[in-house]
Amino acid sequence: MNTLHVKSGDTVVVLSGKDKGKQGKVLSVSPKNGTVVVEGINIAQKHTKPRRQGEEGGIVAMPIAMRACKVMRVCPKCQKPTRPAHKVGANGKVTVCKKCGAEI
Repeated sequence: MNTLHVKSGDTVVVLSGKDKGKQGKVLSVSPKNGTVVVEGINIAQKHTKPRRQGEEGGIVAMPIAMRACKVMRVCPKCQKPTRPAHKVGANGKVTVCKKCGAEI
């Protein structure tokens, strides 16, 4: 099983593509495919049909998956994009910011 540098709930910044520089929260992660879905980024328009009586169809904007290598985690303390470093402490292995040293 592959592991990724981001988890659900992390704040990330997009490194390349049409949404370069935008920040968002990770909604879901797929380690098997190496993809992430980020809130408000990589938006596609989906056409939906009404499935039940009284339901309306139409065009719905929704975020779609993008490659995990195109995003970088943002440190909650210094608000800068950073690669996570791992340190072994008293309470086990922790992830820290390479720029400010704060625990992520």
